[in-house]
Amino acid sequence: MESLSNRSKVVSNRKMNLWEKIYLPAVIIGLSVTIKHLFKKKVTIRFPEETRKFSDIYRGKHVLKRDDEGRERCTACGLCAIACPAEAIIMVAAERKPGEENLYREEKYAAIYEIDMIRCIFCGLCEEACPKEAIFLTKELVPSEYERERFKYGKDILLEPVDPGKRIDISKRQTKEVLEFKKDKSKRHNK
Repeated sequence: MESLSNRSKVVSNRKMNLWEKIYLPAVIIGLSVTIKHLFKKKVTIRFPEETRKFSDIYRGKHVLKRDDEGRERCTACGLCAIACPAEAIIMVAAERKPGEENLYREEKYAAIYEIDMIRCIFCGLCEEACPKEAIFLTKELVPSEYERERFKYGKDILLEPVDPGKRIDISKRQTKEVLEFKKDKSKRHNK
């Protein structure tokens, strides 16, 4: 019977000769490869002092961008959280209050924006989904930690620092929504 793809090959079942039976040539070839690698230059680098060159398409730590006036670009639309296949982004929206026009661009803003860096797969889909170009993946490495909680990056870590020349003054205050979210989160975690 002929094959449908016409790619069939005839396989021979020949007997092994004496050299193949004692397996010595294969062992010698394997040892020669090992000995060659003993004298090659080591590829190990001393990481904190030396860094390896990253690829042009490397995706590292996330950053939330600001506009030209120093206001947060994120409008808490939630598209990045929906696009995230690992469900690593948590976002809680809040309404901008009078007097906060110099802090937030739109009437809605992300009161809580948190990324679990352990769950994140650094795919860049959050970056592509954002209509306001608020989140980007940088070439910066995510530092290693010993505790899981330190891998949950909030706005305090993610938000781009304000340039000294900008006209806004951002204090490290927490809104009522942030405090309520943290209370609810700790209650859920303790159950």
